Amino acid sequence: MVLDTNNLPRLATDPSGRALGLDLPAGRLLDETYQGAWGEPLMWLADARAVPGQWSAQGAARRAAGLVPVLVDVGGPSGDPEGWDLMCGNLSRPEDLGDEEMLAILWEEIREGRAEGAVAPFDVPWPGLAGAVPPDAGPDAQAAEIADALSGSGSWLKEPRLALVPTGRNADIPAAIGWTGSLNHVDDPGILSAVLRGWEERFGTRVVALTADRIVLSVAAPPTTTEQAEDVAVEHAAFCPDGLARSRHGALDDYAAHEILGRRTWIHHWD
Repeated sequence: MVLDTNNLPRLATDPSGRALGLDLPAGRLLDETYQGAWGEPLMWLADARAVPGQWSAQGAARRAAGLVPVLVDVGGPSGDPEGWDLMCGNLSRPEDLGDEEMLAILWEEIREGRAEGAVAPFDVPWPGLAGAVPPDAGPDAQAAEIADALSGSGSWLKEPRLALVPTGRNADIPAAIGWTGSLNHVDDPGILSAVLRGWEERFGTRVVALTADRIVLSVAAPPTTTEQAEDVAVEHAAFCPDGLARSRHGALDDYAAHEILGRRTWIHHWD
């Protein structure tokens, strides 16, 4: 969702963000993209590693300022987001797209690309969206719990840092910063955000962390039956086929059982 006002430039003269109701640690504004410096900052990024509690400490103030938190892992080979080849030009607007339409297109593109050699699950036409699952936890509370775990000493993230992105909703984070981690499969992060909007509404997901090629989602309403999980696995396969192929549970039913059924975290990793 495109906001009328990007409050990040105000942090240039008010680094703590107190005028916006924030109390930020030291950090910096990032505006560098693959196409050159963008016209306004894309995110604020903390200088030091995130610690548990940072995500939720100022949730209300961040919402009031139109800034959405996300953890950004700067410890990988691509370094911080300035090395991720962000691309903000010529993006689709998530609000102009539908999640089922985008997933159906992605599914059929994979299916057509494999043609006669198509294997399950892409050997059949797009089967449609999975049904919604009633949440048994608050989406933001669940996101904060996952964020705290990823900020702790046992995190698999190498160096997670708190970032703030100017956008109207969490699902739009990839589109707002021009994230290109899915470039080999989806070259328009607006499409990713359109799908994430659907998952946000049906399963209470939140984008909790980004690396150069991974999106980590918290899930407030994970599938609780095998049938639900397999329906959602179809959507995962269209969204990120690399994840299904890479998983040790390469068959759709095994992937559903081990990666989706009852799982509070979904991780999508593109090659």
